[in-house]
Amino acid sequence: MKLSEVKQHLATAESVNFQLANGTFVPEHFHVTEVGLITRHFIDCGGVERIEKIINFQLWDANDFEHRLKPQKLLNIIALSENRLGIGDLEVEVEYQSDTIGKYGLGFDGPNFQLLPKKTACLAQDACGVPAEKPKVRLSDLQASQSACCTPGGGCC
Repeated sequence: MKLSEVKQHLATAESVNFQLANGTFVPEHFHVTEVGLITRHFIDCGGVERIEKIINFQLWDANDFEHRLKPQKLLNIIALSENRLGIGDLEVEVEYQSDTIGKYGLGFDGPNFQLLPKKTACLAQDACGVPAEKPKVRLSDLQASQSACCTPGGGCC
């Protein structure tokens, strides 16, 4: 989800809720401790230099049980980050503590922001030897075509 979409949802939201893929919610007393611009400058396994930029929200579950982040307050934090950091309309990634710091994509289902699991991937599959996915073949289909070919008068011999 891009930052513009986050701001659109916050403009009409009554509350700010983040839900994990397993259905549990980030506790409602969470804090947004960072809104930042993260730049990754790297070389993939195929030797290609890459630069990626994302916006990062860091959520923190504090022992401040009376805290409730309101949509307008988050919009104000975002506006300050846009002005000071020069953040553009980039994809938003969310960091949230579980067993370790987890990184999530962001979605929205109507009332709640969804923390979507992210996965690693090879960016240079053609250069690093990862085989393309093979087509799935049913053995019953092979036997049917083979038997049709090898019947008397079928022309296979």
